[in-house]
Amino acid sequence: MPPVVSTAAIPRHCDHVAILFNPKAGPRDSRQRVERLAELLEKGRFTTAMYTDLDEAARQANRWHADGILRAFVGVGGDGTAAELINRTNEGVPLSFLPAGNSNLLAVYFKLSKDPETFCRTIADGVVAKVDAGEANGRLFALMVGCGFDADVVRRVHEHRGGHINLFSYGKPILKSIGGYEFPELRIQWDESDETGPEAARWLFAFNLPCYGGGLRIAPRADGSDGYLNVCCLKRGHFWPGLWYTAALLVRQHQRLRDFSMNKTRRLRITSDAEVPYQLDGDPGGALPLEIRSLPGRLTLIVPARAVTSSHDATMPRGRGG
Repeated sequence: MPPVVSTAAIPRHCDHVAILFNPKAGPRDSRQRVERLAELLEKGRFTTAMYTDLDEAARQANRWHADGILRAFVGVGGDGTAAELINRTNEGVPLSFLPAGNSNLLAVYFKLSKDPETFCRTIADGVVAKVDAGEANGRLFALMVGCGFDADVVRRVHEHRGGHINLFSYGKPILKSIGGYEFPELRIQWDESDETGPEAARWLFAFNLPCYGGGLRIAPRADGSDGYLNVCCLKRGHFWPGLWYTAALLVRQHQRLRDFSMNKTRRLRITSDAEVPYQLDGDPGGALPLEIRSLPGRLTLIVPARAVTSSHDATMPRGRGG
């Protein structure tokens, strides 16, 4: 089922589109697709500007938004590009994503196409969706946080990164983490206004949206419009339980485990006596302690109408002369 989100129309005079292109993300034809997108937008009478410098692009998008003329800030790349756009733009800046990296889970979830013609129609005729974000130690995330084993894998991948990451990049790090990660205890403090969950775990996820790499459905009911995070906890540690958990997650049987729990919260704090890593949307975030909270409606996304169940059913008007 598509997510239920609040939508609204963008005024007709919002006809400027800033495009950030990450030349290191995705296949070689990415530049050709970006140039084709810019050409199509110009034909649709949008004013476009293309950037490869993230800071410059974000500053321009923020300025155009403040001036009331920004249609969309488009990020061309993968999950890392999406995360940077979310963290470098002011609240309310309309974002959209042309997938080009190894994965762009946010784009996949909201049915954003890789095809320039289809994507151009989304910018012209899509809907403006207000979606929750999460915040972890002051940094925004759209999808999820992982604390423990999977974050250790992500850390190992990025420590030895030599270029473009693909699925094969995770093979050796997973094996090293299986053999070396000790699953130290995580202590959890829950928001006092919510029903509390377990006070300790060995592996924890907090989901804003039900998205995870490799198609894993760890929290399939996570809802990016309810103001809550879905927190999944696995309670036992060490090698064999960790191996069992990994297998259960891969075959989507983890929710049947006795020591698995799922809770909803607006805020939580996670600490540990050991140095435990965490990851945000697939990138290394640092080490505990970690404070996480939900930010209702923090993100403004331009998405196809078919990607959401709208509370208003409003569509964006075409650009000038469209």
